[in-house]
Amino acid sequence: MTVSVLVTYGTKNGSTARIAETVAEVLREDGLRVDALPARSVGSVASYDAVVVGGALYAGRWHKDARRFVRRHRAELAERPVWFFSSGPLDASASERNIPPVPGVERAMTRLGAREHVTFGGCLEAGAEGRMAGMILRSGKGGDFRDFTAIAAWAAGVAASLTP
Repeated sequence: MTVSVLVTYGTKNGSTARIAETVAEVLREDGLRVDALPARSVGSVASYDAVVVGGALYAGRWHKDARRFVRRHRAELAERPVWFFSSGPLDASASERNIPPVPGVERAMTRLGAREHVTFGGCLEAGAEGRMAGMILRSGKGGDFRDFTAIAAWAAGVAASLTP
């Protein structure tokens, strides 16, 4: 029987969605059945054996769609393996050291018995929506700090724990 995995995410400008798609691609390459969906569009997790939840970080909080997804599905999530990832630092710090989950994500991990959390670098480029994004870009602090090699390696570890 093929293991079924949901990779779901909360994103504002699409950077976290691209990370989630990369995670999903790696899981598929390892023979898992995977759906990658925005958190706000998921009605149920009952048909999945495992779940990966990702959220963009804004002002020290996970994206609201990721937070709401975890609250809405907490009972079902507690019954299956769950991994979390965050995206957000607009510098190389996520590639240089382990960045712990923000307090709200850490509480959710504890409640659900989540297996692991990782923080990946973020991406903020021209055309990003929001007043704060505009301010960051005008100050010259934007850019793409996602490390797709690290993302793929983490996803391979998730896959290894799900495949016999």
